[in-house]
Amino acid sequence: MGLRSSRLRADAGCEALTTSPRTAEAAIAATGAQAASTSWRQPLREALAALPPERQRRLRSFSSAARPAELQPSQQSPLLDLASNDYLGFSRHPAVLAAAAAELQRSGLGAGASRLISGTRPVHEQLEAALASWLGRERALLFPSGFQANLAAVVTLADPHSLVLADRLIHNSLLAGVKACGARLQRFAHNDLADLERRLNHARREQPGRRLLVLSESLFSMEGTSPDLPALGTICAAHGAALLLDEAHALGVLGQGGRGLAQRGDSAPALISGTFGKAFGSGGAFLAGDALVIDWLVQHSGPFRYTTALAPPLAAGALAALQQLQELEHRHQAPGAELLVKAQRWRDQLQAAGWPRPAGTGPILPLLVGSDGQALALQQQLEQAGLLSVAIRPPTVPEGTARLRLVVRHDLPEGTLARLLQALGAP
Repeated sequence: MGLRSSRLRADAGCEALTTSPRTAEAAIAATGAQAASTSWRQPLREALAALPPERQRRLRSFSSAARPAELQPSQQSPLLDLASNDYLGFSRHPAVLAAAAAELQRSGLGAGASRLISGTRPVHEQLEAALASWLGRERALLFPSGFQANLAAVVTLADPHSLVLADRLIHNSLLAGVKACGARLQRFAHNDLADLERRLNHARREQPGRRLLVLSESLFSMEGTSPDLPALGTICAAHGAALLLDEAHALGVLGQGGRGLAQRGDSAPALISGTFGKAFGSGGAFLAGDALVIDWLVQHSGPFRYTTALAPPLAAGALAALQQLQELEHRHQAPGAELLVKAQRWRDQLQAAGWPRPAGTGPILPLLVGSDGQALALQQQLEQAGLLSVAIRPPTVPEGTARLRLVVRHDLPEGTLARLLQALGAP
């Protein structure tokens, strides 16, 4: 009995020996998978650990407070919002809210499919037609976000054989489009049209038939500055370069009736991109241009084709906001003009208080501070006084130019500027 038991144990041992290579192979594979998992995580872990505290980002949650221009942080007193892009207060306008609510009941919350499947609703077509007419363009096309619209626009107007000339401070979404299409990129100095023209001349001499695309903004979101749009359009037309103009921050505020700063006629941009999440108080975006370019987008644009359509309530809210702008123009009222007057007063008094004069003339006022730490400290100083203005740091802005981005809005209460100046103190 003992001998048989020993043999059984020996046989089991032999069986274990015969299966051990497979077991060992599985163990090696598991170890390799674990090592690979560790290897791709390690660079992320190291990069995050290397971020200095003043360069780290944190998500913060706010809820609406008693007044439209206030936000309620968690377990704190309300903060007066000097950071939002809701320039005209349309996100809480009764007509805008009512239109969105009615469309919510009519169409539901989401479109449920892409525009080319079953996602197109009448409100999408109504908004596109109204935008095209308002802007004096042949057609407009809606997108769920401004980033997506800009990506689609660049990929439409450029290819791997193209040269793209972009303002050095252009929005990241446009740079992402350049990477996606594989075009060669050159950056020209911010709003420096002499630099742009020099580069265009060189490009035409080097490769006369090359496709050229110029990228700029009508109101730069972190600088508050604008290029000379008539001159920019003339230069592009003279060199046969397509111009893509991002009007996200100008629409509703700048130009006749809030139409932005894009030129009409022969020097008009090939495409205008705009968003509804700023002065329109809603969400989503659009591209506007001639029928040829918009039809090409419908037929060939991946960013348009492979995404769920803009939520119908957002489209309805944007349409109502556009109607409000048109009604104000018919009554010869210009809320954008009032904002520009207010923004001029803010610049004058900030400068008189010893702060660097914020660049530009529009409602975006960059208060340059310098270091990341100084900008964060000033942000906290304002919050202690009940004001919200977020520190903008690299890579959003160039190194050494951290700032507070102050935004003048239509619904800010009287006395806001005096309150701001007192909270800022001496520079």
